[in-house]
Amino acid sequence: MHEYSIVQSLLDSCDENARKNNATKVTKVIVKIGVMSGVEPSLLQSAFDTFKEKTICEEAEFIINMQDVLVRCNSCHEESTLQKLEYCCPKCGSTDLKILDGEEMYLMRLELE
Repeated sequence: MHEYSIVQSLLDSCDENARKNNATKVTKVIVKIGVMSGVEPSLLQSAFDTFKEKTICEEAEFIINMQDVLVRCNSCHEESTLQKLEYCCPKCGSTDLKILDGEEMYLMRLELE
């Protein structure tokens, strides 16, 4: 499960940001996960809950915001959110798409004390 290594990296980032801001603890961690990122949200939540113990994030609330797939059609130039993972433009039906969002995971916000 690569969620464990993701959480370890996330905790390291939280610790680094807290030190830079002279914080003693992290109270909230908000991440955005694209539906095509390959990250399983429930496993990530479980890994975070397990590995946050005895870290600066021990009391932190962990919030996961899911990001749908956002595409731009190279044929009709419309931007759309795909409702299903079917790679065709909802407007014109073209399969010539550029994925704009929904493939990655980002740390969006930390709340520190």
